[in-house]
Amino acid sequence: MSHFSVLDLSPIAQGRTAAESFQATLDLAQHAERWGFRRFWLAEHHGMPGIASAATSILIAHVAAGTSSIRVGAGGIMLPNHSPLVIAEQFGTLESLFPGRIDLGLGRAPGSDQMTARALRRNLSSDADDFPEDVMELIDYFSDEPRGPVRAVPGTGLNIPIWILGSSLYGAQLAAAIGLPYAFASHFAPAQMMQAIEVYRATFKPSKFLSQPYVMLGFNVIAADTDQNANLLASSMQQAFINLRTGNPSKLPPPINNYLEKIGGAERALLSQILSCSAIGGPDKVKEDVDAFIARTQADELMITSQIFDHAARLRSYEIVANLHENFVIA
Repeated sequence: MSHFSVLDLSPIAQGRTAAESFQATLDLAQHAERWGFRRFWLAEHHGMPGIASAATSILIAHVAAGTSSIRVGAGGIMLPNHSPLVIAEQFGTLESLFPGRIDLGLGRAPGSDQMTARALRRNLSSDADDFPEDVMELIDYFSDEPRGPVRAVPGTGLNIPIWILGSSLYGAQLAAAIGLPYAFASHFAPAQMMQAIEVYRATFKPSKFLSQPYVMLGFNVIAADTDQNANLLASSMQQAFINLRTGNPSKLPPPINNYLEKIGGAERALLSQILSCSAIGGPDKVKEDVDAFIARTQADELMITSQIFDHAARLRSYEIVANLHENFVIA
């Protein structure tokens, strides 16, 4: 039985502002809470015109303050951009404000291009190669009796679930070695998904954090009342991916009729590959695709993302997910 959760990038649609995106994010979280989704995660990205979730910890506080029961967290914080102590303090603060509701997912990618990464860190002496050590340092800050002389205040002694995020075998191996839950970014980088799941489950070492492996997978859903309307809505996400992969990141574009017929074969092949973990269609089609994905992966949880231009249509997409699936588990 798979749990369902929400991944939101607080997308900025063409003609709209970050402030409007934040309002839409909170509204989506409030609806997701009422519909029984288990958690609501936001992701750290920088320098992208169509993504407003750069200051992830602040936005988590905004969402948690406007909801009452749904878990809220980062999917994820790109740890190489920060000192572990700063993240321990930020999430210690969040957990103190919203006890029992905060998740901390950690990634090793920059969430940006190299120039932006340099601007974030000022230098790149701390890089992805330090990720395992940084994760362990962060875990230590949250322990009851940290080994080091520095204390995270607030942070020390707080029980904040930590997840390892990844899109390759690296994260799977690290999560398994430490005994942490693992979230794979199959919603945009599915190539190594099945291999990563296998490695994680086969090499998982039980820990004080987790007794058995737990896999969460990203999954795109563009659901509407008809297949035709869903295919139209999906063109916004498709345009955004093509723009990003061709070096022209943009705000989320409005939908275009017959978009796939207007692009070349190379672009269609790219979309087919990077968006292979997706369900686009009416309720019946989406249910069929979600069921098949869960059967293939045996995922413990799906992190649903819906990049849809119109906010009301995005709400409807999540509502369909919440209502249609017989395996939907209310937390």
